[in-house]
Amino acid sequence: MMKYALAFATALVAAAPALAEDTPLPKLGPNAVPISVDHAYLTEAPAPDFWAIFPFVKPQFTSSACGVASITAAVTALAGLPPHAEDTVIRQPELLEKVGDAHWTAISAEEGDGIMFDELSLYAGKAAEAMGLKVTIDSFHPGAPGAMPEAAALTELRARLAANEASANDVTMVYFNQGVVTGDWDGPHVSLIGAYDARRDRVLILEVDQEWYIPYWTPVPVLLTAITRPAPDDQGVLKGQTGGLVRLSR
Repeated sequence: MMKYALAFATALVAAAPALAEDTPLPKLGPNAVPISVDHAYLTEAPAPDFWAIFPFVKPQFTSSACGVASITAAVTALAGLPPHAEDTVIRQPELLEKVGDAHWTAISAEEGDGIMFDELSLYAGKAAEAMGLKVTIDSFHPGAPGAMPEAAALTELRARLAANEASANDVTMVYFNQGVVTGDWDGPHVSLIGAYDARRDRVLILEVDQEWYIPYWTPVPVLLTAITRPAPDDQGVLKGQTGGLVRLSR
């Protein structure tokens, strides 16, 4: 009996590392709380950005199109629902065609390189122009070389989030390391800011990566870490990219 018990115990020990490796990660890590289980702020506060933007946020149409998806949501939210029955709500491929920039189309294609932080402002401006929108675009890039210290960056981030939350006259996109927030992959990503809950010091990310996620809340200090974390070496031309906020204002 002892012989078989010992053999069984040995087999369990040998299998333990494999079992640990096969254990699936949770859908969201501790720094992301899905809106499906926490929507209190949206019933307590006016949340003008959320109600203006959320209806226009669609899934990115390729694995590299988070920038296109976020910009499309931003400009269509600012433009509002088209007035006539025959008018469509513009889709991501249509916006790319309207802008007509070969580089943006290429980096947004399936397995494309993806968008750099500075390109987010560039193509947001081109998209707004193609849509006939007059907007002001400003950005906040705390991860840039020589940028402000962390404490000052956190103060500035909160101030910008509060200003954005004040009305639906602007839309803010965020370029960040998605895995810092979700607990999964290590790489750069773009989505939209849906709300800022100042009392709880957290921000709502309206995800365009909807194959994997739904909107989630994350603490503002975590978002700053995600914004300033450089993209790793395996991210090709995006290696070393850090992120920030890009705001479009009417």
